[in-house]
Amino acid sequence: MMISIVFIKYRFINTIVLLLLLTTQVAAQDLQEIKIANEYLSNGENEKALDAYTLLAKNSSNIASIHSNYFNLLLTLAKFKQAENYIEKLLKKENKFSYQIDLFIVYYKGGDQQKADKFFKSLLKVNGQDIYRMKMVADYLSSFGLQAYATEALLQARTVGGPGLFTLELANLYRIQGKRELMVNEYLNYTMLTPGNGTYIKNLLQMLLSKPEELETLERVLYERVQQNQESESLGDLLIWVNLQQKNFYNAFVQARAFDKRFKKEHSKTLEIGHIALNNHDYNNAIKCFSFVAKEYQNTDDFLPALFGIVKSKQAKVTKSFPVNTDSVKYLISEYKALEKKYPDQPITNEAYLNAAMLNAYYLNQLDSAVSDLSKLISNPITPPMLKAQCKINLGDIYLLKNEPWESTLLYSQVEKSQHEAPLGYEAKLRNAKLWYYAGDFKLAEEHLDILKQATTREIANDAMDLSMRIKENITFDTTGAALKEFAAIELLIYQNKLNEAVKHLDSFDPKESPRILDDVYWLEANLLLKQGKFLESIAKLQKILDEFADDILADDAYFLQGDIYEQQLKNKNKAMEIYREFLNKYPGSVYAAEARKRYRMLRGDFAPVPNQ
Repeated sequence: MMISIVFIKYRFINTIVLLLLLTTQVAAQDLQEIKIANEYLSNGENEKALDAYTLLAKNSSNIASIHSNYFNLLLTLAKFKQAENYIEKLLKKENKFSYQIDLFIVYYKGGDQQKADKFFKSLLKVNGQDIYRMKMVADYLSSFGLQAYATEALLQARTVGGPGLFTLELANLYRIQGKRELMVNEYLNYTMLTPGNGTYIKNLLQMLLSKPEELETLERVLYERVQQNQESESLGDLLIWVNLQQKNFYNAFVQARAFDKRFKKEHSKTLEIGHIALNNHDYNNAIKCFSFVAKEYQNTDDFLPALFGIVKSKQAKVTKSFPVNTDSVKYLISEYKALEKKYPDQPITNEAYLNAAMLNAYYLNQLDSAVSDLSKLISNPITPPMLKAQCKINLGDIYLLKNEPWESTLLYSQVEKSQHEAPLGYEAKLRNAKLWYYAGDFKLAEEHLDILKQATTREIANDAMDLSMRIKENITFDTTGAALKEFAAIELLIYQNKLNEAVKHLDSFDPKESPRILDDVYWLEANLLLKQGKFLESIAKLQKILDEFADDILADDAYFLQGDIYEQQLKNKNKAMEIYREFLNKYPGSVYAAEARKRYRMLRGDFAPVPNQ
């Protein structure tokens, strides 16, 4: 009896082991089949993959491993009825929420819009109070390109979790759907909820809203929001920012002025806008900004920079109006002298002193006086190192005006050494490169330019590339460099304000030996005529570039400068608008495109005064 019991127990154990072995073999076999099906799919053999997955799906233990690939394949091959049967079969075994969403996707992709909508509403009704489930639904549907339904799921979650929920996620969904205004509103919601993230939002909007109409939408929505939330600093700051993006400096000034009056910060926002307008050559609005600050911030650290900014803006305006009026230059010098006298111990006085010296040198030909003034600044032990370096560069420039290049290169080299790897150091190296270029030593000039191409300052790097390209192109056609040497000598004469002498040399200059330089000759002549106030003749020379070198690197420069002359010098608004409009069609990728668009819109009257915050 004991033997029989032991025997039965032994057979039972062996049966279990046998069953386990058989199960392991089946699982191993299915794993191999799953691997084969996946390979078919990755190789694009969809029909073979479909047959393999369909067979595997008959075993419920395989579903977890194949579901995603199998379901997506059924949708890809438009096997909607098969997909519906497959999902319904899964739901009978396990009523998982994810399978319910899959069934909705089948209805939608299969074209049964009414059934899909009804089913989706029922899902939201039953599950809509679960915020995290709604977020999961939104993410999943978005992966299938169903952004409208994903949006609906997040908005349902928002009814439970509050209006500030999922702002960035909704903004992204609206962006994909092209619903620009709704997208902008969500980003503004985020800005109001997290005012400390203003820089992040600006960077994001700058990346996403690159087209003019997109910025206009943002501006319009922002004005509405600011009117409704006048105590929101973040919205006010963003409104100023969007005007700056459009280079609408007048409206930026209006909003910054309102911002300063309302929030009374330690430092003026309007002062900041003034500097930006000045750097972007909008001198009238820069003066408006600085004048407001000088009036409203008299007992603050912003007062003197504002006074200085007014004179600097006037200087830029005077020196960009051709021919330059020497009486206006003398008046500017007197304004700088007044600042020096009234505020003798202020750091800004040194900058005023420097600017007055440079005006004397360039426009009144008082070279020795300018050398004396800058030498005093350089030798003064309390002059800040950066300003001292700038003075040395400027003094080098004056020595070049005096035709003493060795004194110039000595000063430039000192700054190169003291400001190594700094913007002023690169600026000094570029001056040295140009000096050797003027002297006709193109090899030495290129040695400097090759280093400057890697400069951290984009403007300097671009200038270095342009000059290097000119040298390479012309030396290729004229190995002696004779024509380029003559051309460089004429450029130096123009730099030294010896305009009549430069005109004589240009009249006798023959670029036949180096035809690649002809467009540069036209460009030089156009700028020379502009400085002499011969505006129509300048425009005609620029037109030669457009007629003979339409695909050349200077073509967009020439066309934009024509518009600038019509606008700024000839005051022909309609002709300037016509040129800027055509410019945007011909050269949409030009570095001048943003400026041309801003000027066109300003001349058209788009930048009319707007309501204050």
